[in-house]
Amino acid sequence: MSEYMPPSGEIPVLHEDSDLLIVDKPAGLLSVPGKGPELADCLLTRLESAFPTARLIHRLDRDTSGVMVFALTAHAQKHLNLQFEQRKTKKTYVARVKGRLEPKTGDVDLPLIVDWPNRPRQMVCHETGKAALTGYRVLKASDEESRVRLFPHSGRTHQLRVHMLSLGHPILGDELYNPETASQYPRMMLHAEELRVNHPENGKGMTFRANAPF
Repeated sequence: MSEYMPPSGEIPVLHEDSDLLIVDKPAGLLSVPGKGPELADCLLTRLESAFPTARLIHRLDRDTSGVMVFALTAHAQKHLNLQFEQRKTKKTYVARVKGRLEPKTGDVDLPLIVDWPNRPRQMVCHETGKAALTGYRVLKASDEESRVRLFPHSGRTHQLRVHMLSLGHPILGDELYNPETASQYPRMMLHAEELRVNHPENGKGMTFRANAPF
């Protein structure tokens, strides 16, 4: 992985109430601290300075941008954790991938596991992998690249990145799974565009969105 150079600037807040904090994470910023003082700067730490009770619910990879939800109370944290565990949330991503992806819609149903000798890489393993399912829809395509909307139905580490790679259409700018394109793009072309959750207090469905910056 390249040297950690987190972006500066304010974190865009999409929504805030007594229970929830929704933000648009910039690409290049860790969700939580890494090992060592050089990896201390992260989204959670930055948010805690303004929202001291912010509690982590889920993560996005360092080089993925987009919508993340944090809880502001213990009750909200428990409620949201259950929603993620029981797959009651709905997540939508946008990505730019290599080549013309066909057919235009489909599902990738391939089990994933950590590739131990090559951590943090993950890989498909039909013997010991954990079930992982991703739906996709092509938005536009050329012979060089396709713009796709991705719908993860599970939350495995690097799921979208490995599933696209398994189709032969890796995400552009991905240092880990498509390193030959990393220098050609300013970032990995993967963005968490939309997240739907139920509010911890009243159960009302709420959708939060941040348009892709690419």
